[in-house]
Amino acid sequence: MFRRPPRQQFGAICYRWSEDANGSAQPEVLLITSRDTGRWVIPKGWPMGNKKSHAVAEREAYEEAGVKGKVSKEAFGSYLYDKVMPEGIAMPCEVKVFLLEVRELKDDYPEKGTRRLEWVPCAEAARRVREPQLQELLKTMPQRLAKRSS
Repeated sequence: MFRRPPRQQFGAICYRWSEDANGSAQPEVLLITSRDTGRWVIPKGWPMGNKKSHAVAEREAYEEAGVKGKVSKEAFGSYLYDKVMPEGIAMPCEVKVFLLEVRELKDDYPEKGTRRLEWVPCAEAARRVREPQLQELLKTMPQRLAKRSS
């Protein structure tokens, strides 16, 4: 069957550091629910004019989850998924993912009240999301972050 090339989206893995039982710093990921299906996802959206891809990811994180922080300018990875459009058609999408270290949570933001938000360890985040490539990014995140900081 003929498939179109995937449409591009940009997303943010929003994270913060917390101490584990041994006192070691471990990343936690902020997951949000999608507005239509209620499944666990990361903030993401379509390109915005001439805005750089990491800036789009940062903007989506604020609009969908109320987070502010430091976004990486280089992609952490990408994943593919099928976005089901309102008319029921599945559109293939590739999401380029950027890390966003959360420094502030806003009380008020554009999509407040339309989604659930939850901080979870990376392994738990990987279990909750549906997309295999996103699961892999989340599973490898603690080791990849440790390499970046050393």
